[in-house]
Amino acid sequence: MEGLFRLRERGTTVGTEVKAGVTTFMVMVYIVAVNPAILSAAGIDPGAAAAATALVAGVMTILMGVVANVPIAIAAGLGINGIVAFGLVLGMGLTPAGAMGVIVLEGLVVTLLVLVGLREAVMNAVPLSLKRAIAVGIGLFILFIGFVDGRLIKQPEGEGPVPVEFVFPNSPEAALTLIGLAVVIVLYVRKVPAALLIGIVLTSAIGFVLGVSRAPEDFSAIPDFSTLGAIDLGNVFSHLGLLAAVLTIFTIMLADFFDTMGTATAITEQAGLVTEDGQIPGVGRVLLVDSVAAVAGGASGISSNTSYIESAAGVAEGGRTGLTSVVVGVLFLLMIFLSPLVDFVPLEATAPVLIVVGYLMATLIRDIDFTDAEEGLPALFGVILMPLTFSITVGIGAAFIAYVVVKVVVGKIAAVHPLMWVVAAAFVVYFAQTWLGGVI
Repeated sequence: MEGLFRLRERGTTVGTEVKAGVTTFMVMVYIVAVNPAILSAAGIDPGAAAAATALVAGVMTILMGVVANVPIAIAAGLGINGIVAFGLVLGMGLTPAGAMGVIVLEGLVVTLLVLVGLREAVMNAVPLSLKRAIAVGIGLFILFIGFVDGRLIKQPEGEGPVPVEFVFPNSPEAALTLIGLAVVIVLYVRKVPAALLIGIVLTSAIGFVLGVSRAPEDFSAIPDFSTLGAIDLGNVFSHLGLLAAVLTIFTIMLADFFDTMGTATAITEQAGLVTEDGQIPGVGRVLLVDSVAAVAGGASGISSNTSYIESAAGVAEGGRTGLTSVVVGVLFLLMIFLSPLVDFVPLEATAPVLIVVGYLMATLIRDIDFTDAEEGLPALFGVILMPLTFSITVGIGAAFIAYVVVKVVVGKIAAVHPLMWVVAAAFVVYFAQTWLGGVI
């Protein structure tokens, strides 16, 4: 263990890493149920999708731990699976296999960019202030997800002056979230070991009493892996035409590319694994595994797999090495046979942990100099737009474009790294994709 994961060097122990892995797993295991539910709208069998979701998450997360030695877990990406089901299949008319073909193609392109060093070069070209802003923005994004999952924030019915509103906790679900939040905060501020994990377990038990969670049902079902290999690489080109197909692949690739960059930056920053100038040692291995995971997810018929921001929960419990990821991966492999256990850990039990983890990541805002408009304005766009738009990619894109524009306006063009120009231009295309699609 010491030779593979360098536990003493990073100030951790096997026990701490196991505890962190269990915490990360419990916060993100919902994907075994949620991913099939989303993909079922595209006609993909939910049972087969659940088995493949757990399988790919398990294998790729173990690979991340062993190859990259970071506490980052991988699973089917929320957002991209929605694009697959509602955008590519129901919206554009691709077949489910054709939509997965798009995911494989964009994953192969990203993998190629990693192999030639471009993806790592882009990460190294990002100014330190923007890297910190990405971490803070993702923290607020996680916190927002926690409030939404916990049913304390929702979209108002009909048209209103605000996009979201607070919900009075008059339902068992919302009440459970508040109870769980109180439990987690008390445990955390009292510095109780494994506070977040204990909070999830206690809140789940309370949820069972309140009728929010259910006891596991039948464990006898034989796993169905019929989605594996269900891809069609040519469907997008034959159905949309060359230019529209290329634009479609590009936009999904860009979202995949920068979601991972943001997650890797935020998690390693929180874990204290970055250098003084904000660089991530061995980031090339992290990006390579993540890119291969995108291809593996598409080839397995369950959408792109990517690094999960929920990994921050395990880091908050002390996870510092790839052993945390290995533990998460093993638990996902067990979920192939134990998927009914998902019902016992409702979203309302993990929502309080996400809220607290969001707070912990948001504390990095202390290192951003907002009094300097050249650094502060772009950073602010990244911080605020991630939670407001529910998109890491949008926040990063807005921050990058603003950074380049501000530097040009103040006459500091030479201070902008050449790759930042390329990325900013790519994001302009990304934001204009709807208009470009209509023109094409």
